[in-house]
Amino acid sequence: MSKLELTLALGDYDHTRDLAAGVIRADGIELTHLKLSIEETFFRFLRFREFDVSEMSFAKFVTMTAQGNAFFVGIPVFPSRVFRLSSFYVRSEGRVRSAADLAGARIGIPEWGQTASVYTRGYMEHELGIPLDRVEWLQAGVNQPGRVEKVKLDLPPGIRYTAVADASLDQMLLDGRIDVALSARPPRSFAAGDARVRRLFPDFQAREEAHYRKTGIFPIMHVIAIRSDIYAENPWVAMNLLKAFDEAKGRSLARLADITASHAPLPWIGDFATKMQAIVGADPFPYGIEPNRPTLEAFLQYAREQGLCARPLTPEDLFVPEVRSRYRI
Repeated sequence: MSKLELTLALGDYDHTRDLAAGVIRADGIELTHLKLSIEETFFRFLRFREFDVSEMSFAKFVTMTAQGNAFFVGIPVFPSRVFRLSSFYVRSEGRVRSAADLAGARIGIPEWGQTASVYTRGYMEHELGIPLDRVEWLQAGVNQPGRVEKVKLDLPPGIRYTAVADASLDQMLLDGRIDVALSARPPRSFAAGDARVRRLFPDFQAREEAHYRKTGIFPIMHVIAIRSDIYAENPWVAMNLLKAFDEAKGRSLARLADITASHAPLPWIGDFATKMQAIVGADPFPYGIEPNRPTLEAFLQYAREQGLCARPLTPEDLFVPEVRSRYRI
């Protein structure tokens, strides 16, 4: 029997490299890897459904699942996970000097439905004690005007939200039109070393480690989605892809741990990997539901509170039955 030919739109990650390059093969599947930018991948998959299997924004995945989406199904593979307390950018001479100053601030966001913003707003409300209706929210592209929301919003009562079509967050921050830019992608001015912009939390790593130790939340940014028609005709692809992604990740972790040769152009990377594993566990990027339950449940709570989740969901509701558990011998 010939193999099922599928297109896979996925970023360039070391932990997926062996699958994307064909070094590892999912049983019964022939993958054609399309290496695109994250923004292009999400846009083309959500707007035109161009790919059979695609990396997808976790927030949009959750929002559309809650809305009864019938276009894709999910498997618990999370190619991108990033702690996000580094993503608060402020003017160096602006009014926001500390976390307490976020109350009453004008905060710019690329999209209310951006995954990173869901986590950081959850952090603001649950850890810093700042209600989201105490903030004025302005939505715009990070470095280019014209970015729009990609999912339908049902904002909670009291949220002050304005879409800005004629300016970018970067320009509004420099002009003082906003106090904070809350973005996964650094504003252009910060990336260029402009002294007028700084991070609100320069000690973000220490804060993120403390928050992880307290909550067990390691933010999931992206998930793998399969077109529903592919899954309906071939339900076995879900588990076969999950197993292949898992094997590719294992090979990546083995490379990082190997100090015989330099597998990445950074000194002491093996030692650093060992230190990180002491904090987040032997498998820093676990797939599946159970090892990610604290993160999944927290995100679903935040999404519900922030108007992105139209109905209550459990982690099991997000993924097809074939991948909710594994067989044991």
